[in-house]
Amino acid sequence: MELNLNDRLFIVTGASSGFGEAILRQLIAEGAWVIAIARRADRLNRLSAELGSRCEILVADVTSDAFTDQLLASLNGRIPDGLLVNSGGPPAGKFNEIDRDLWLRSFHDIFLWKFDLIKRIIPLFVMRKYGRILLIESVAVKQPVESLILSNTLRPAVVGMTKSIAGELAADGITINILAPGYHETSALQRLFKRKAVDSGINESEAREMFVSEAGMKNLGNPADFAKLATWLLSESSAFVTGQVVSVAGNQVKGIFG
Repeated sequence: MELNLNDRLFIVTGASSGFGEAILRQLIAEGAWVIAIARRADRLNRLSAELGSRCEILVADVTSDAFTDQLLASLNGRIPDGLLVNSGGPPAGKFNEIDRDLWLRSFHDIFLWKFDLIKRIIPLFVMRKYGRILLIESVAVKQPVESLILSNTLRPAVVGMTKSIAGELAADGITINILAPGYHETSALQRLFKRKAVDSGINESEAREMFVSEAGMKNLGNPADFAKLATWLLSESSAFVTGQVVSVAGNQVKGIFG
């Protein structure tokens, strides 16, 4: 399939590992230019050296209040074609383990920075009557995940925002969608292995096998495969898909509307 991404410009947050890195690589393989954003300068520099001039890097903490201004300054008048909104998840924990301060901090880290970024980027897309916004959330927006009370509670707020604004953007040729990944081979999943091992009194290898057994297809997902779907949603070919929450979870979601 020809995605027509050659020389288009994309912003990818959380680009130094996991889904962000996989999507960054796929976009560049399709001929796009990408502003890759993450906190780890060493990882971004490694990616830039490997991927070449099409990978422009911006070292930043996306959850900081200064981030959106920093990003807009780096655009230097350019209007991107698409935005991938992606970052790490909140700490694992159960309801009685999370205090009020962590709830407030997690609301900022899961929701508020995304609101601010999207609100500031949308006017650029409106100017050119085109844009693709894709958010990477979690299978937790479809069904709760054990010991992830913060994610289970706060990520659905991002879904509510996305669904609400999709109709406001559609007439300007702007789409906004969410991918809800299940268990994939990413470093983020290692945190859940550790938590499961502690809670269940088992080792991390045994915890991993428990996650594999819950994954539906009895294996963990490949971020490179996930990136191909994400890249399509960031392309012009997905023009009639907006306001959708697509689970990529190997039949982990059991509800009929999964």
